[in-house]
Amino acid sequence: MRALIVLTLLAVLVMAATCYESHESMESHEYLNPFINRRRANDFIQADTRLEAISQERIRERNKAPQERQREICEDYYPCELYAFRHGYAAAYRHYFARRR
Repeated sequence: MRALIVLTLLAVLVMAATCYESHESMESHEYLNPFINRRRANDFIQADTRLEAISQERIRERNKAPQERQREICEDYYPCELYAFRHGYAAAYRHYFARRR
């Protein structure tokens, strides 16, 4: 019986030591109100400009410059790519693909 009382007392002491909230944990203003309203949460993000930037990038991906398209075509054909390392992509494209068009 004495051991049960000692174990219970020890458990209460351990619980009191681990569950104690110090003054430092209550210093933050988030302790009382951890959630902020929607307007304050969205103040730093402007969705319109972000979506506009994404759509502009998609448009740029679709409308590539002719030189970029020629370079990609040349990169896909290994002899043209080797020629481009020496003479440049414009010259390599003209050498391999200008006669076809």
